[in-house]
Amino acid sequence: MPYYTSLGKIPPKRHIQFRRPDGVLYSEEVFGTEGFDGPTSTMYHIHPPTQVSGWKYEYSTEQEYVEKNVMRMRHLVSKNMIPDGDPITGRKVLFGNADCEMGVCIPVNDMKYHFKNGQGDECLFIHNGTGTIHSMFGTLEFKKFDFIIIPKGTIYKMEFDTAPADGPENRFMFIETANASHILPPKRYISEKTSQFLEHAPYCERDLRIPQLPLVHDEMGEFEVRIKALNSVHSYMYPYHPLDIVGWDGCYYPYCFNAMDFSSIVGKHHMPPPTHQVFTGENFVICAFAPRMLDFHEQAIKVPYNHSNVDSDEVMYYCDSKYTARKGITEGSLTMHPQGIPHGPHPGTIEATLDQTYTDELVVMCDTFKPLYPTKSAMAIDDEAYTKSWEDWKPIPLSS
Repeated sequence: MPYYTSLGKIPPKRHIQFRRPDGVLYSEEVFGTEGFDGPTSTMYHIHPPTQVSGWKYEYSTEQEYVEKNVMRMRHLVSKNMIPDGDPITGRKVLFGNADCEMGVCIPVNDMKYHFKNGQGDECLFIHNGTGTIHSMFGTLEFKKFDFIIIPKGTIYKMEFDTAPADGPENRFMFIETANASHILPPKRYISEKTSQFLEHAPYCERDLRIPQLPLVHDEMGEFEVRIKALNSVHSYMYPYHPLDIVGWDGCYYPYCFNAMDFSSIVGKHHMPPPTHQVFTGENFVICAFAPRMLDFHEQAIKVPYNHSNVDSDEVMYYCDSKYTARKGITEGSLTMHPQGIPHGPHPGTIEATLDQTYTDELVVMCDTFKPLYPTKSAMAIDDEAYTKSWEDWKPIPLSS
């Protein structure tokens, strides 16, 4: 995170005596990154955080990629996915490489345990649903179109509110680092001198929702924490509630940012995708094409121009069917356009949108700088006809 905050009870100095009401010392833990040269937070536990036991292997998270030697444009219809599992076990990776993995989760069960991703940062994009993240840093309430950034090593439980009987079902898209990098705002948005968001940034500190009280859970018993590391999930048992922190401070914690609070940068002519960037990781970026005014030159073309991603693969997740440059896209669709193959607006969409001045579409995009590969889960919802969707182009003559 780019700025300092604190929550709960902390002593006036780091690394000094700080005692519980019964006189026993709280257990201080420095929770840091990059060999303690990166962002850190300092936490104070009721119990020593080293008191864990009874570990066991649960399951592998290593992905089996298919069609690694096939390069074609893809359309995945995630509406065809079968709801499954809880907010952790129900995640279905659809694309990935050595830098990141991404997919969709439609959970049907509650989490009976807490979870820690010791392998990478997580970016969860809530398509539908509301609920609460109960974390070691406090409570985060989430809602539709929230990005939730959960940094590596955070213990949490994700609880969805019950979805309405007549829908829509709870659903989120996720992107997870696989190369030990961290998901952060782009450096160009942040002041090097003060770590503030700069004036040209499309969002700022006021848009971020950070952990709140209630914070501490002081309970004894048997509590399961599942930890993801080494492409596997392991189960550990705690003799106390894992969210036993009475206070913390620092710059490393989870937070929410709603995509509808993204202040899109618009121009006289069509603006390139980097103006829509929200977050960055090593070798990938995350963008949000949020509701915005369209280009205002009197002869502007309002949809994206044809382009070749010669250095990156592009995955787009569609929150609705309003995307002006695509036909046949439904809510929950994902498209993947690989590096080197030109793509652009579908036939007829340029002329059809010339008079539009505003779009209320919402699309989340992840561009990677290494090739992405599909999984078996992706192939199960693959629309093979997508590659032919540009073939019905016919020139439209100017009217006399």
